[in-house]
Amino acid sequence: MTTRTRATRGPRTPVQQAVVLVGLVFLLVGVLGFIPGVTTDYDSMKFASHDSGAELLGIFQISVLHNLVHLAIGVAGLVMARTASSARTYLLVGGAVYLILWLYGLLVGHHSSANFVPLNTADDWLHFALGIGMIALGTLLTRRSARTGLGR
Repeated sequence: MTTRTRATRGPRTPVQQAVVLVGLVFLLVGVLGFIPGVTTDYDSMKFASHDSGAELLGIFQISVLHNLVHLAIGVAGLVMARTASSARTYLLVGGAVYLILWLYGLLVGHHSSANFVPLNTADDWLHFALGIGMIALGTLLTRRSARTGLGR
């Protein structure tokens, strides 16, 4: 008779807990983007175009692609929360991507065909806050473990 034991996992580090929360929020935002009422002008949503008139909460311009990206980022967060080092990487790389997306949104005209995600001014500044916030979490929540060699 063979006995199987399950590998026990230790408690999640603060950075892993943060990434689970961030991932769940992105999943929630991705799902909410597909719900009429939560998303205003839902019937004008395009797959990927600056012409998409749908707005999450009546503020953030979205499209089907935008919602799918939120869902993918959420799933990536939950997967990368498995280890402290991958959770940190998720926050730092994700934060950098959001800062690049912020710059992209500022430099590309909101009515340009290059604005395929689509992005509006509210999206731009949310991306800035997300970028700074994710980088701050990735840095601050791993400072102690990086110094002591814990959480790897």
